[in-house]
Amino acid sequence: MNRVVTVGVVDSGFSRDQAQTVDCAAAFVVDSEMLVQRETQYDCVQHGTAVIRAITTTAPAARLAVAQVFTERFTTTPSQVAAAIHWLLEQQVDLINLSLGLRADRPVLQAACAAAAAAGIPLCAATPARGDPVFPAAYSGVLRMTGDARCKETEWSCLETRYADFGAFVRSSDSRVAGASIGTGYLSGHIAAYLATGRAADVDSIRRYLRENACYFGAERRTG
Repeated sequence: MNRVVTVGVVDSGFSRDQAQTVDCAAAFVVDSEMLVQRETQYDCVQHGTAVIRAITTTAPAARLAVAQVFTERFTTTPSQVAAAIHWLLEQQVDLINLSLGLRADRPVLQAACAAAAAAGIPLCAATPARGDPVFPAAYSGVLRMTGDARCKETEWSCLETRYADFGAFVRSSDSRVAGASIGTGYLSGHIAAYLATGRAADVDSIRRYLRENACYFGAERRTG
């Protein structure tokens, strides 16, 4: 019998029609230079909505815990993301999706990721297929996810490059969001579906499963 898997999502929130899949939600905002927790607003930039849609496409039975860290603009801070991770750990999620990447490496964010690792909760974080590292994907033990144009919705690739570990389908159903953010969402959904079967939930086992069941290996080779 499959078990219920809860995916923590750190993003811009969720849409009204996704509320039935959300068990709990909280917003983490900076107000007058103070980090505070508030009630969430419905997603107005559609980024979190697209990411959640990717997750639930591959894991339709998954439940969600949503930590909102940005609303009107695609910007957030390491302290907001760190607070979101700590809150999701308190909600006892099974894995955390971070379809975002910060240029700044900050101790508060690294400590939050270390807390997730200590709790045995996998972190799936977006990373560009090429270029400078972003955080938290660059931290040790975090699953580095990106998009891969070769993949269909049901497929993923094992990249294992200096930039990314795995890649997946790159486009949301409404095409508003694409790339590493959506690839990360699809991979979190694939992992949630795997965890629902009751198999080993540690990061090494998840890596092994993704590696052994990938449809493509290595980076896409482009010509011309």
